[in-house]
Parts: sequence; C-alpha cells; structure tokens
Amino acid sequence: MLVKFLKSCRGGVAPMMGLLAVPLIGFVGVAVDYTRASAARTAFQATLDATALMLSKNSAAQSSTDLQATVNNTFNAIFTRPDVSNVAITANYTSNSGSQLVLNGTAIVSTNFLGVLGYGQIGIAASATSTWGNNRLRLALVLDNTGSMASSGKMTALQTAAQNLLSQLKSAAVNDGDVYVSIIPFNKDVNVGSDKNAATWLRWDLWEEVNGSCSSGSYSTQSACTSHSKTWTPASHATWNGCVTDRDQNFDTTNDAPVAGATLYPAEQYSSCPASLMALSYDWTALSAKINAMQPNGNTNQAIGLQLGWQSLTASPFTVPPMDPNYKYNQAIILLTDGLNTQDRWYGSQSLIDARQQKTCDNVKAAGITIYTVQVNTGNDPTSTLLQNCASDPSKFFLLTSSTEIVTTFNQIGTALSNLRLSM
Repeated sequence: MLVKFLKSCRGGVAPMMGLLAVPLIGFVGVAVDYTRASAARTAFQATLDATALMLSKNSAAQSSTDLQATVNNTFNAIFTRPDVSNVAITANYTSNSGSQLVLNGTAIVSTNFLGVLGYGQIGIAASATSTWGNNRLRLALVLDNTGSMASSGKMTALQTAAQNLLSQLKSAAVNDGDVYVSIIPFNKDVNVGSDKNAATWLRWDLWEEVNGSCSSGSYSTQSACTSHSKTWTPASHATWNGCVTDRDQNFDTTNDAPVAGATLYPAEQYSSCPASLMALSYDWTALSAKINAMQPNGNTNQAIGLQLGWQSLTASPFTVPPMDPNYKYNQAIILLTDGLNTQDRWYGSQSLIDARQQKTCDNVKAAGITIYTVQVNTGNDPTSTLLQNCASDPSKFFLLTSSTEIVTTFNQIGTALSNLRLSM
C-alpha cells in the first residue's frame, strides 16, 4: 500500500508540501531571527562609535567611575531597541601614544523562531576606539623686545597675550611633552645667556675687538692698539652680557649646527641686550616668568630672532628633545614685531635686512615649519610685505592697529594650535 502511495502521481503534491512545510518555515524563521540580530548588531556598533566620539575629549578629565556613568547614560539615550537586552558597556581611557577612549559592549537579542530549536537568544558584541591628541606641538615664540614696544601699552599687552597663550597650550597638553615652547626675545641681538660664556659654539673675535684694554695709550679697539705696536688684553669672557649677533652669511639664514668657523654665534656686548631666551620646555612656571622678564629696549632685527627661533626647534646648541615615532609632530613659530627692521650686524638699511630675513623665512617653511607673523602697527608704518610673505599662508599674517588686538590675536592662534594638537 505504501509503495503504491509513493508511486502514485495523483494528489501527491499536497502531502509532499505538508512534509516540507515544517523545515521551510524553520528556515525562514531562522533567517528572520538572524536578520534581526544583524540589524541590532549594526545599530549597536554605530551607537558605540557615536558614544566614543562624543565623549572622547572630555574623558581625560573624568574619574573612571564618572566616565563609566557618562558612557552608560549617553549610550542608553541613543540606543533604544526593545528587542535588545542585557546591555553592558565598559569604558577605558588611556593616555599612551596619545589619548584614547576604548569602549567594549555586549548585549542579547531575543529570538522568535530559533527558540523552537532551543536558541532563545543571540549574543552580540562590539568595540569602539576613539584616538585623539596623537599630535604633539613644538612652538617658538619670537617676540619683539625693541624700544618702541614701550609705547601704546604694547609690551604689557604682549605679556598678557603670551601668558594667556601659555595657559591655552598647557590645557591642551594631557601629558608632559605633548607641548613644548621656546621663547626668543629679540631686538638687534638675542641674549643666549651670559652663563654660556664657556660654550664652544660661540666666537669671540668681534667681542674681543672692542672689549679689553691696551697696554698704553687711549686705544679702545684691539686693531688700533696692536697697529701701534701695543699689547691688547681682552676682557674676561665672564663680563659678557650674553648677547649674540648674526652669524656669518649665509649661516644667518640656516639652522646649521654651530660647530666651527662661520657657523658659530658671534658674542657681542650690546648695551641694550634683551632678556635671555629660553629653550624648549614644558615648565610652564618658568616660561611664564620668562615672559614677565621681558623689557623693551634697542633696535629692530627680526631676522636674528627668527633664525634663533628656528634653531631652538631643530638644532644645537639647543637641546632638542627626541621625537617619539608614535606621535605626529607639528612645529610652529609665532613672530611678533611692532616695527620694521632697522639694524643688524652689517646693515642699517631695512631693504638689505629684509632680504636676509626673507631667505630665512623661505628656509623655515621649506623645512615644514608653520610661521605666523604679527605686525603691531600703531605708528602708521607701511604694511610689511616681508611679514606677509614670511607667513605660511595669508591667513597666518595678522596686521594689528592697536595693542589690545595682540591679546585677541594670540587667543585666535592659540585656539588653532590647541585644536591641531587635540585633533582626532
């Protein structure tokens, strides 16, 4: 009888469909459950990514308990799928190789059809990592300390602006070394520190020419003394006030290490020697004190300030901290001046000094260092074409007509530098 039934072609479709219906419905049900689980997993991952991105930059300031609570509240406010339960999110903030917020999450999706087969739920998991602050910043502040900065409240405004900038950069630094700053006050010369009088990167021929005494007569220079067959006794280098003038050309426009001959920095006893410079540091207290020590005096030579600002970022005689390969480094110089160039080692002509400085500007930019230039023009001087061309792009040249604008301009630059450091 069974054999006849199976061989019969009459009315056989309905029984066969009946036999196949149960597995077909099962397969469809499994597909539906897995489709729902896949959609839940996608939504779960997207919400975890969004939570990490939203909370990343503030996570460094929170305790682990507060961070976990904030993560939970933020995630639950976004993720509202009723078919997902037992949501568990763990948050972990680290500051190794940049700041990083890592979120790991698990949850359960209830099933409808798989439950018949003994699978009443499907587990889902996801993770999200938000990394920021992987950029580090090194900044040289090349600041005009010439006599004209005493007028119109410019020096006071500069000191306020620079202090505010230091505060911004300190806040942008999560770890020591995230931000380094050097300070290069300049007028005609730059003061490298009188305590460096024994340094091998100094040359003394120019200094000894006019600092010493002749064995007899009233000769005030070494050449005049010796030309009259007298003996010249140079003064002790310990009496040097710390100033250096421009290096020999073309080393006045490069950052070559001072090792011998024309690469050395010539000592000079400039009577208006400015406050001494400060090499790269994240000692914010010492940096602040250096800003407060600045006093206006002397003539204008932007070129030597820019050259030594570049040197402070890159080469000896400065101690330049090594760069960690786990980070990206941004280097920048802010050059602020209130006047046009008036005097350097060789010239009293603005055009000749400008031509030397333009070479330095071009070399600095070719080295991948960003230059911001600020002209504080309270004396109706012409707009400086040199400073316009020296800036890395037109948006980085600032023409100010009042001292109060120094504060707002430094705040603007500081915000840009801080955002660059903290960018994702």
